[in-house]
Amino acid sequence: MDGFAAVDFGFAREVLQRGIAALYLVAFLSTLNQFRPLLGERGLLPAPELLAWATSSSARRRMLRPTLFTRIRYTDRRLAALCWAGMIVAGTVVIGIPQLAPPWVPMICFLLLWGGYMSITSIGQTFYSFGWEMLLLEAGFLAAFLGSADQPPPTVVIVMFWWLLFRLEFGAGMIKIRGGREWRDLTALMYHHETQPMPGPLSRQAHLLPKWFHRGEVLGNHFAQLVVPFFLFAPLATLFTPTTVDAILLLIGAIAATIVILTQLWLVLTGNFAWLNAATIVIAFSAFPTFWSSVDVPNPEPLRAPNGIPLYWVILTSAVGMLVIALSWPALRNLFARRQLMNASFSRWQLGNAYGAFGTVTKQRIEYIVEGTTDADPDAAEWREYEFKGKPGALRRIPRQFAPYHLRLDWLMWFLPLGRSLEDWFTMLLVRLLEADEPTLRMLRRDPFDGERPAWVRVVSYRYRFATRAEHRDAGVVWVRDRRHVLVRPLGLGR
Repeated sequence: MDGFAAVDFGFAREVLQRGIAALYLVAFLSTLNQFRPLLGERGLLPAPELLAWATSSSARRRMLRPTLFTRIRYTDRRLAALCWAGMIVAGTVVIGIPQLAPPWVPMICFLLLWGGYMSITSIGQTFYSFGWEMLLLEAGFLAAFLGSADQPPPTVVIVMFWWLLFRLEFGAGMIKIRGGREWRDLTALMYHHETQPMPGPLSRQAHLLPKWFHRGEVLGNHFAQLVVPFFLFAPLATLFTPTTVDAILLLIGAIAATIVILTQLWLVLTGNFAWLNAATIVIAFSAFPTFWSSVDVPNPEPLRAPNGIPLYWVILTSAVGMLVIALSWPALRNLFARRQLMNASFSRWQLGNAYGAFGTVTKQRIEYIVEGTTDADPDAAEWREYEFKGKPGALRRIPRQFAPYHLRLDWLMWFLPLGRSLEDWFTMLLVRLLEADEPTLRMLRRDPFDGERPAWVRVVSYRYRFATRAEHRDAGVVWVRDRRHVLVRPLGLGR
């Protein structure tokens, strides 16, 4: 590192810009496919109703985070146009076109992505209440100031990415230590692979590993999240040490980032956490120096700093760094607070956030299975199950890999058994199934009635667990379940 310029981190800049843009492309695609049936004009939680409530008074308007739809009227078509525009801009950055222009061009691209996606998350309600939404927004804002391909990335922006990764990993580690006893007695991962929101193809195999392995997983997690993040900042010492030790300090930071990446890859293999793991991996590359080459620094010119970065860009990025540090102060205090908040934002602009996940681990998996029938008499009916794309259902079906794509309905279904009552969106989902609403049915894996309206729907509670090796060998099942009770008695339209 050389003063204002992170001359050793050109490769890191490439991965950050292209990787974050690729995640925005996935996020906009997920929104294009799911927002309208979930939150659109006829959605389960219609965004126009939220906007009408929020814009009815100045006090309510301030409660809503910034969104374009307070200035222009929301329609499903405008939402789709925003998603397509976001995907096009993100695609150009993935290819690398804006990075060939002056630094303000990729800056505008990322700020458009940041502002466009914030316009969506601000009205996304419970379907957009996940920590990775905040993470993508904060990463996109920082990526706007990484500069162009013809100059080194600014040191302050690279360091802000390390600070983001530190808050993400150390915050998650502290949440676990302060959370359920299972993280302290090293038993958490004896349950988590089975009870996580959306298992992946290898989750069952991971769950069936020996108990000593699961204890080792927890120890490895604590090391990766509570110890390793401090070493991400080792390359900063190159600003003050002799050049003979610079390579060692750069290597320490790269090793720390590698450990973070390896732990995230294990999570990718064993579950579906939307783009949380992918985003963490991309951000971790911010600590990878370009060992195999050096950055050619242009000769100094008027209004250009000695490191080749334009003076206006040095001033701008320095101001951005100070802004992020100031906005991060509440998140820093939160890390060491007794009642640590998880996935909390302290500013309207989703910057300087606090992160964390799975402070407690559920010990058993309860699934709500939605059933329907075309029979007139629900008491003597033959009931057939609706199947979701990601959540467990059919006992022989191996869970699929969807991440970094986010199945929002499936994720919210996992939270239902953890609450004390059914949420409004779920009641509306049952109504949409009774109506055989086509956009809603497209979000499912299988409609047992092939588009016809059922006469009744109901919800049955089951306990699911992974099949043992013997059960899988004998019956070919992935899941074993036992029925608990009818949670929602038969419902019909007009009945």
